[in-house]
Amino acid sequence: MNDEIMAYKARLEARSADKPIWEKKCLSIEEAAAYSGIGIIKLRQLSQQKKCPFVKPLGNQIFIVREKLDIYFKDKKCI
Repeated sequence: MNDEIMAYKARLEARSADKPIWEKKCLSIEEAAAYSGIGIIKLRQLSQQKKCPFVKPLGNQIFIVREKLDIYFKDKKCI
């Protein structure tokens, strides 16, 4: 049974890796930096602010919701 779970996880990861960044709902910090052109360090600083609108924490990992990131930066003139 454990082998089945590992195989399923590998299929999910492969399918996710095939998707372009602009089609993904959630991005890693590195993907969000590549997508937005903002540095990784600056994105980490922004994501650590309380009530950051585009962050979804999952355990120790931080995911960026792409659509909310777009909305957040749409009205910003300066970061």
